[in-house]
Amino acid sequence: MKGLDTLDWVVIALYFIILLGVAWWVIRQKQKNTEDYFLAGRNIGWFMVGASIFASNIGSEHVVGLAGNGAGDKMPLLIYELHAWIVLMLGWVFLPFYARSGVFTMPEFLEKRFDARSRWVLSIISLIAYILTKVSVTIYAGGVVVSALLGIPFWIGAVATVVLTGIYTVLGGMRAVVYTETIQAIVLVFGAGILTVLGLDAVGGWGELKATVGDDYFNMWRPNSDPDYPWLPLFITSTVVGIWYWCTDQVIVQRVLTAKNIKEGRRGSIFGALLKLMPVFLFLIPGVIALGLKMQGKLDWDSPDEAFPVLMSNIMPSGLRGLVAAGLLAALMSSLASVFNSCSTLFTLDIYKKLKPNKPEAELVKTGQIATFFVVGLGLLWIPIITTSSDGLYEYLQNVQAYISPPIAAVFLLGIFYKRINANGAIATLIGGFIIGFTKLTLEILKSSFAEGSFLFNIADINWLVFGAYFFAMCIAIAIVVSMFYPAPSQEQLAGLTFGTVTDEQKAANKSSYNIWDIIASAAVIIIVLYIMISFSTLAL
Repeated sequence: MKGLDTLDWVVIALYFIILLGVAWWVIRQKQKNTEDYFLAGRNIGWFMVGASIFASNIGSEHVVGLAGNGAGDKMPLLIYELHAWIVLMLGWVFLPFYARSGVFTMPEFLEKRFDARSRWVLSIISLIAYILTKVSVTIYAGGVVVSALLGIPFWIGAVATVVLTGIYTVLGGMRAVVYTETIQAIVLVFGAGILTVLGLDAVGGWGELKATVGDDYFNMWRPNSDPDYPWLPLFITSTVVGIWYWCTDQVIVQRVLTAKNIKEGRRGSIFGALLKLMPVFLFLIPGVIALGLKMQGKLDWDSPDEAFPVLMSNIMPSGLRGLVAAGLLAALMSSLASVFNSCSTLFTLDIYKKLKPNKPEAELVKTGQIATFFVVGLGLLWIPIITTSSDGLYEYLQNVQAYISPPIAAVFLLGIFYKRINANGAIATLIGGFIIGFTKLTLEILKSSFAEGSFLFNIADINWLVFGAYFFAMCIAIAIVVSMFYPAPSQEQLAGLTFGTVTDEQKAANKSSYNIWDIIASAAVIIIVLYIMISFSTLAL
C-alpha cells in the first residue's frame, strides 16, 4: 500500500487547521447554559441540521465497514443504507412531538409520556448501547484507518483519534460538533466521490466490474431459505433498527432538536435523508471496486475492512489522496464527536441532574465534559470483543443493534400511536427487552464454548435477523399485554404527546410548518430508494 507523500500531508494539515480553527472560534463563544452546550442554543438552520445528521451517521461503520461489505459479499446489508425513508419519519412523524414537548433527550420524552422510571431505564440502556456499539466501533475503526494510512500501530491510532476529537468536543459542546460536522460532510462527499470515479476507471468501468465479480454479486435480495440474510427477516429487522436509530436515538434526534423550529428541523431531516442515499455510491461501490481490482491482480488486502483505505492509498493521486485521508479521519471524528456529546448529554441531564437537581448550569456542563472520558474508557475496553464477535465491522454493529433496538422502538412507536400504553407496559418492555437482548448477545459471544446441539448453543445459533424480527413482535406483545392490567394514562398526561391527543391548534401549527416543496423532496427520496432496491435485485440484473 502506498504511503502518504509531502503534498498529502500538506493537504491534511491545512484541512485540520481549518477544522480546529472553526472549533476554536466556537469554543471562544461562551456556553451560557446547558441548552447552549448540549443543543447549540436551538438555533441551527436546516442545511447544517441535515449535514450534521449525515456526518453523525457516516462514520466508522461506513468508511471501514460498509466498504468491507462491498468487498466481502455482504450485499444484502445494503438495505441499512436505504433507510432514508425512515429519516423522513423522523421529520414528519416524530419531530413535532419531540419539539412541542421541549425535551433535551429521548429519556426525558419518555418521562413526559410515561414516568420517571422510563427515563432512568432508557438512559442507562442507551449509555450501555453506545459503549457496545458507537463508541467502541468508532474507536476501533479509527485505529484501523489511521494505522493503514500512517503505518502506525493500531492502538496508537485509536487513542490518537479519541484524543484529537475529544478536545474540541469537550470544550466546544454541540455547537462545535455541528459546525465541524458540516465541514467534514462536504470534504467526505467530495473525496469519496472522486475515489469512486477513479476506482471505476481503474477497474475498467461499470461493465467490466460486473463482469469481474459477476452480475449476481449485486443482488441484495436472497431467498428466505438463505442461512445468513433471508430477505423478509432482513427487511423487518433492518426497519426496526432504522426506526430506533433514526427516530429515537439520542445521537441523531439531538441534531434536529438543535433546529430553530419544527420547519427547520423537518427540512433538515429531509436534507439528511437525501444525503443518506449517497453512502451506496461513496462507500459500498468502492468496496466492490476494491474486490474487482483484487480479482484482477491489481490490488491486495488481507481483510475486507481494509478495502477502502487500501483502495484510496493506491488509486488516488498525490494531494487528492491526502484530501480523502482527511475525509476518512473527518468521518471517524464526526461520528465520535456526536457520540461523545450525546453520551455526556444523557448522563448529565438524565442521570446526574436527576440525582442533584439543584446544581448550577456551569457545573452541569462540567459534569458532561467529565462523563465523556469515562464513556471513552469503557469503549476502549470493549474493542477486543468486536474482533471476535463477527467477521465484519458493519455486520457486528447491525448484529448488536438488532438486540438493542426492538424494545426501544416498540415503546416509542406504541407511545406515540397508541394511547392505551402506560408506564408499566413501557417499563416491562424496556427492562424485559434489555435482559432478553443482552442474554442473546452474551450467548452469541460464548457460542464456541457450548456443546453443539445443546439448548444454549441452539439459542446462540439463531440467525440474528430472524431473532430480531421475532424479538420486536415479542416486545410489542409485552407492552400491550402488561398495559392492559393497569389503568390507562390520563388525558392530561397524554396531551400533545400522542396522535390521539394532538389539539386542533397543534395540528394547524404543524400544517403551517411545511409546504409543497417539502412534500416533493420527500417523495423524491422514496422514489430513489425504490429505484435502488430494484436496481440491486434480479429484476435489473
